[in-house]
Amino acid sequence: MARQKLPTHYLLEKKRHAAFIEAVETFGQTLREQGPLDEKTGHLIQLAAATAIHSEGAVHSHVRRAIECGASPEEIYHAIMLLTSTIGFPTVSAALSWAEDVLKKQAR
Repeated sequence: MARQKLPTHYLLEKKRHAAFIEAVETFGQTLREQGPLDEKTGHLIQLAAATAIHSEGAVHSHVRRAIECGASPEEIYHAIMLLTSTIGFPTVSAALSWAEDVLKKQAR
């Protein structure tokens, strides 16, 4: 699957603060390379963390990135729904709607 266009805000920050964004990207890549988890699993874990902290932008990002790594919509929904007993239904419901934003665009 072709990599999707990055969000406008991210591209603006990358232009304004190139060294900072490059450091963040390099740090993330280094972390992904440090362990035995595959990239898809890593993005599903990060999706769960983004859900827990109520970060709509990060949920969007990790849904897109998990899809690029081969995650199915069912895996994405399940990764979010598993959090219900830990973080509560309202937060999970919000994250499911944010994931749906991305998945609907993917379906087009």
